[in-house]
Amino acid sequence: MTVKTTKLKKVSIYLMALAYMGVGITHFTQTDFFVAIVPSYLKWPLALVYISGFFEILLGLGLLTSYRKWAAWGLILLLVAVFPANIFLAFNTEAQVALDISKTAAIIRLPFQLVFLGLAYWHSKP
Repeated sequence: MTVKTTKLKKVSIYLMALAYMGVGITHFTQTDFFVAIVPSYLKWPLALVYISGFFEILLGLGLLTSYRKWAAWGLILLLVAVFPANIFLAFNTEAQVALDISKTAAIIRLPFQLVFLGLAYWHSKP
């Protein structure tokens, strides 16, 4: 890996760690936002929001430690686990209205999950 790539990776690790921790905190401060996109077939939406927020904070912090590899793999699993909420948002009018997002914008968000998965995988490597 080149010096430039190493620096880019280090910066991306810090940015993603901060982003995950920030979003994780909002799971506790803006619960209605996240509850609105929990698929209706899942039970205990508020508990799921709190659990996912806790893990976003924990795994975001983990990216900054010697456990980065495990935190990155945890984020991969978390991103896969919450993907149904993104699909629900993309195809559920009530969720879109609740979040004040258009169907088009909700659908455009979906491929970005692949970017986040790719970054998490990159961060799992030394």
